[in-house]
Amino acid sequence: MNPETPGTRFDALLTPLIRLSRNWVSRAGVFIVTAVAVFFIFLLPTMFSGAVSHPYLGILSFVVLPGIFVFGLVLIPLGLYLDRRRGGPQVLEPSERSWSNPMLRRLVMFIGVTTVVNIIIFSQLTYRAVHFMDSTAFCGTTCHTVMQPEFASYQNSPHSRVDCVQCHIGPGAAWEVKAKISGIRQVFKVLFNTYSRPTPAPVHDLRPAQDTCEGCHWPQKFATDRVRVISKYADDEANSVTKSVLLMRIGGGHLRKGIHGTHLEKGVTIRYRPADSKRQTVPWVELTREGEAPTVYLANGAKAEDMNKLELRTMDCIDCHNRPTHTYDMPESGVDRALAEGRISDTLPFAKKTSLELLKNQYKAGQDQQVADSFIEFYRSKYPEMYASKKAVIESSAAGLRAIYNRNIFPDMNVTWGTYPNNIGHMDFPGCFRCHDDDHKAANGKTIGQDCSGCHELLATDEKDPKILADFGYSK
Repeated sequence: MNPETPGTRFDALLTPLIRLSRNWVSRAGVFIVTAVAVFFIFLLPTMFSGAVSHPYLGILSFVVLPGIFVFGLVLIPLGLYLDRRRGGPQVLEPSERSWSNPMLRRLVMFIGVTTVVNIIIFSQLTYRAVHFMDSTAFCGTTCHTVMQPEFASYQNSPHSRVDCVQCHIGPGAAWEVKAKISGIRQVFKVLFNTYSRPTPAPVHDLRPAQDTCEGCHWPQKFATDRVRVISKYADDEANSVTKSVLLMRIGGGHLRKGIHGTHLEKGVTIRYRPADSKRQTVPWVELTREGEAPTVYLANGAKAEDMNKLELRTMDCIDCHNRPTHTYDMPESGVDRALAEGRISDTLPFAKKTSLELLKNQYKAGQDQQVADSFIEFYRSKYPEMYASKKAVIESSAAGLRAIYNRNIFPDMNVTWGTYPNNIGHMDFPGCFRCHDDDHKAANGKTIGQDCSGCHELLATDEKDPKILADFGYSK
């Protein structure tokens, strides 16, 4: 055959590849790398469109695939090394190691081109892997049982369009690396089934709120007072409703008024020492204003000499807003809100009472449908005529009740009513009263007060038709 024929040129192009894979280990490496490269080409449209959202497909594509690719690359030189140790032929004999030799030039060119291609493929796969591992789908659904409570509450929160990493990691490479290292430890806990049930809260190594929350929220900026209407339903047949109206004094700026103005004004630093891991008992508080000496407040019975043994923390947003995204209801407040929003119909007799009784029952994992079925059965047996005429309303309300249960109860993770305290307010948990209890006293006799009007003004309390709402033009 003529040296310039296509067949000869094709053989010459394949020769470097053949020489690099003359043993089975290197051949396996070449096969793996080639297979991954072909798969990468098919993935390109998906990568560009960002369409991969299923967590397990993403793990396969962007985590497992890069690992297989690197494994194949390692096999090629490993095979050459093992073959050489066994006395096998070299890739190039000494007589061929001259730049004038076309084989050497083709081999160098082949290695150079494939190296560039491999770098492109590997960089894209690793970039997509990092990008995928920062996605909400990965955070919330990959370890389904572990993250189910957090993901369910996240989906029903005001931050449901904010990616998890924006709060849990934030900008910058340092915290990204720290989070991935922590993630490796968490992966092993999942693999060996040693993770905590429930997930401990608060997260003690969480990035400071100044680096995350305050990227969108600026507490020092003035926030006007806000009206809050709280509907409360009785457990009587009519589900009688009363309303409380609060004027929330948010505050801010440099007014030293309201919630933000008092706690987060520029130049104000509040530190505290919690006595428990959930930060629900606070025996030591320190207030420092710029240009003034610190004032230390001790709870009744707390000894100053014992305080240094406790964790020292500087107060920030999440000490009050400790459940800004992963908020869980108590049964009463959850049902009241569902009734107010129409997810459970208040036209059904004893809807509040029946809902509470069913929610407070004990159910095993996977038995949540019993909540809805029992609600429907109550009206089928007790109010058959109403059931016949309002079947759709009853079934819709049953679905709303089941949704409350599924947002708050997770038997596999030992998450039930009240597992996670919410520090906003002071109705279901100590919240504000952890410090504002008139019990924390400074050396000069001053106490941390419990003046309700500092945070809110009660415009109406448990009234059926508060006049103030009519003045505001409020209607149900």
